[in-house]
Amino acid sequence: MSDDYEDEDDYAYGAEYGTGDADASDVGGDGASRGGRRGAERVFAAFPPAQGRGFATSWWGLAWLKALEDTALDGQQLKQGRRLAREGRVGAVSVRPGRITAVVRDRDGTAYRSDVLLQQLGAGAWDRFLDMAVDRAGHIAALLDREMPPHLVEDAAGAGVELLPGIGDLEPECTCGTWDHCPHSGALCYQVARLLDEDPFVLLLMRGREERRLLDELQVRSAARAVRAGGDGAREAADDAEREVHGVPADEAFAAAGILPPLPTPPPAPDEPGLGPALDTETAPAPGVDPAALKVLAADSAVRAHRMLLDALAPGHEGQPLPVELTPRQDAVRLAADTRPEPRIGARLAAGSGRPAADLDAAVRAWRYGGVAALTVLDEEWTPDPEDLARGRARLGEAWEAGERPALRAGGRARWTVAGADLQLRLDRNGRWWPYRKERGRWVPAGPADDDPAGALAGADGGAADTAV
Repeated sequence: MSDDYEDEDDYAYGAEYGTGDADASDVGGDGASRGGRRGAERVFAAFPPAQGRGFATSWWGLAWLKALEDTALDGQQLKQGRRLAREGRVGAVSVRPGRITAVVRDRDGTAYRSDVLLQQLGAGAWDRFLDMAVDRAGHIAALLDREMPPHLVEDAAGAGVELLPGIGDLEPECTCGTWDHCPHSGALCYQVARLLDEDPFVLLLMRGREERRLLDELQVRSAARAVRAGGDGAREAADDAEREVHGVPADEAFAAAGILPPLPTPPPAPDEPGLGPALDTETAPAPGVDPAALKVLAADSAVRAHRMLLDALAPGHEGQPLPVELTPRQDAVRLAADTRPEPRIGARLAAGSGRPAADLDAAVRAWRYGGVAALTVLDEEWTPDPEDLARGRARLGEAWEAGERPALRAGGRARWTVAGADLQLRLDRNGRWWPYRKERGRWVPAGPADDDPAGALAGADGGAADTAV
């Protein structure tokens, strides 16, 4: 075989599909290749249903679909594949050199592992592509803008490098047993067209080069060419590099302030945090890495970033005090409240918060009612000094009309229990009242704080707060 192409880095697959109860976490094998190599891999979360839109709008995405549709012998199978893709039945998509993989579910829920193979470019073909790209700086700029202009593909073809697939280049493999493109491999290809629309580096990864390596090689070749050019060209490149390192002189920046256009209006904040990464991949995690815990941390990062963005855009943000730094015990509760982890991860967070799992539920409820302040009221037992206690009793006496005040028993430590009812009021150090309710023999938060004790009791939620962690 010439060095223009190389064999696909074949992976060992261990899972079987078609049983109706598989899911994306079942995708088989340990990810190791039979040759002992492990290629670069990107995993993309499953797309939502795509009703009413095409699968590709870019010309290179349409070229990908044309290669699929020209290759498939049974148009009816592809039609079924389009329907599965539109209905969102394609799971997370793994993209590696020479292969794309996903679990695809039929409309009855049966899951199949589907692969599509595309021949990788060999070392000689990549050398020619890189030399061609370095000769034409516009090609590099286009790729960095996530575009693949026709002249880039044409110039690559002129150098003997075929980037886009042609008839017969997309070879299907599916556990449903069909030898031609089946609905499952077709659905996978239609979803990959959506990925290609957003990022042509996906195609280059399938052809054998991941983005970082490709850009690094282009940079090395560009630098070597500048050195070989010597003379003024080399000095100019060095001057540009020095300016890039040292930035713009302050006096120049200040002088330009009056002539520069105003900054554009920032885009509106998203309505909700973005989706976390898809971790259902054939690549085994590194030793000591728990994918479920990592997924919780990634989701938490998205929630916190979204919250920080909304805070930064809110009027008067610059006048707000800096947030209080949380202790590890407090942050474990916050993490459980924000991410709603599975029970196993919830147990780890309970241990990190220094609480039994049952107590973590109460702490999560407190956090959702009032953050650090509510958590302090749950954990802290304090005895007010006589002056604070007198003010608290006076406030209790003023909160209800004559004859309407419930019978309250002082329990010490700034707590008053309603006689004949499983309700309690707790006074915090700032003079606010927090309602509590007894559930299964323990006191748990029942609502947010109120300056009025009667209002706090009236706001008790009856134990309906969602505390699942």
